[in-house]
Amino acid sequence: MKPVGADWARAPEGGASGADRRTAVVEPRTLESGPERLPRGGSNSIRVRLGLALAVALLPVLILSAFQSVLDFQREAHAQRDMLAAAAERSAATARARIEAADVLLETLAPGSVGFQCAQRLAEVRGRIPGYANLIRFDTIGRVACAAATAPADPARRDRAWFRALSQGQPVTVASDPGVRYADEPAVLAAVRAENGSGGFDGALAAVITLSSLRPETADRSLPAGSEVALTDAQGRYLSATTITAFPGSLAGRLPKAGKALLWFGRDRSGGQRVFSSAPLVGNDVYVVLSAPSQGLVTWAWINPLTALALPLVAFTLSLAAVWIVAERQIIRWIAYLQRIAAIYGRGRFSIHPLKAEAAPPEIRDLAQTLDQMAQTISARDAALRDSLAQKDDLMREIHHRVKNNLQVISSLLNMQQRSLADPAARMAMSDTRMRIAALALIYRSLYQGPDLKRVDLRDFLDELMAQILSGDAVAAAPIRTELSIDPLVIDPDRLAPLALFAVEAISNARKHGVGEHGGEFSVVFRVRGEQAEFSISDAGSGGGEPTLPPVVGQGVGRTLMTAFARQLRGEVDFARNDKGGMTTRLLFPTPALHVAAP
Repeated sequence: MKPVGADWARAPEGGASGADRRTAVVEPRTLESGPERLPRGGSNSIRVRLGLALAVALLPVLILSAFQSVLDFQREAHAQRDMLAAAAERSAATARARIEAADVLLETLAPGSVGFQCAQRLAEVRGRIPGYANLIRFDTIGRVACAAATAPADPARRDRAWFRALSQGQPVTVASDPGVRYADEPAVLAAVRAENGSGGFDGALAAVITLSSLRPETADRSLPAGSEVALTDAQGRYLSATTITAFPGSLAGRLPKAGKALLWFGRDRSGGQRVFSSAPLVGNDVYVVLSAPSQGLVTWAWINPLTALALPLVAFTLSLAAVWIVAERQIIRWIAYLQRIAAIYGRGRFSIHPLKAEAAPPEIRDLAQTLDQMAQTISARDAALRDSLAQKDDLMREIHHRVKNNLQVISSLLNMQQRSLADPAARMAMSDTRMRIAALALIYRSLYQGPDLKRVDLRDFLDELMAQILSGDAVAAAPIRTELSIDPLVIDPDRLAPLALFAVEAISNARKHGVGEHGGEFSVVFRVRGEQAEFSISDAGSGGGEPTLPPVVGQGVGRTLMTAFARQLRGEVDFARNDKGGMTTRLLFPTPALHVAAP
């Protein structure tokens, strides 16, 4: 019998600690390699949630900026409309001032505008003052007396409304349609009454003023960008225009009658949305019409990107990017690092320490220290549990060893008692009992000598059990040939005990009844067929004849024990003749729910 603790030296000591020491050498390089990134979690990841939170936090700034841009657009649109109306009124006032200046000039020239040097004087005045296409002196019947440039002939001039008004005493008149064309471009005729010394009608002095000199310049900074200018008559017919497609096809009802500028929105001939303004230029005969693009919010924002949405969007993007980068570098990166440390701890490697967390923010550093302390505590508890389990295993092995020794002592006592008996039947009964006890002792020896205290490899066990039975006291000295075919299976002791005792009874029965004087052979087969296992022992008979069977099935201690062991395994046993003339004992029982051993 082995002393207490004799098997403890075979148990591995410090295996887990040795594994941790090996990990501590390799793991630091593993931690430093590869980018520290959190796994992508789709829409639930911390990056997405943080980005959404930052976007929501910065969204009011973007909304306020967009609202401010809308207000700026509205203010600029109102200013543009006011500017256009003021420009139209200013153009009309400028034209009226020029016409009035022409009246003064003509009144000044009228008394001395006859004689030999009349044409020369008028040409000098026309050259000095821009905007006049011609200066003409008419006599009392409407004939051209002299002119600064070539004047067209008009036989019906004395009957024209403007000339007749002057002859009837009107001092000044302005005609947008004087009857004939006095210039190569659209123009108005401003004329003053000329009188002789007695105050009688002495003809007229007329100034031909081009409309292009009366209309405003589109390059004027006071006009909105893209403005166009046109002059029309009282019927809305266009007299001249910078770009005719920038004006509507008809101006009916769009010309003011009260002398003030008129503002409206409409579409030009190309279908574009524009704003228009009109004002009287020469009485109610000639009107100036201004056209400017009517910008929508999108168009205005496109033309004014810096003052509209570009700066707010840039500010929003930069703010979001700055907060995102700071959060990535100061929070997410360290969370990823601690996640990798926790994953290593989850694999049972507690010798790694989060040293890089010393450079992290205080909160992350405290979390890393807590994680390290937790790992040390778990490592200490694991070591204690491993020691406790090792002691338990050693104690169980010692118990199994002692039980096996006690059973061997009993077997030895029975062997001594068997030798002192003279009755063959008693000796055979004693031998059967000793083999049963030896089978139980073999179970305990397999448990404490094997790697697992709860499982035994059935193939090795049956091989050794068969050798042990055949090496015992033989019924006869005849040679016996055996054949074993056993599928690998790991089985627990609770099922191994009845199976081993069944094997002892079946093999003993085959030795007694299936082996003749000249020897014999029998086979042991164990097969695992899914959920059912089959264990069979077959012999070839005691001489090629009929097998020696018990008189009645169910009688005899061996047959009774085999039936009882089959019931313990929740199986059934049957006995049948085989084709070799012997008997086959077959046990069918549910396969133990354990993994199959490696072959």
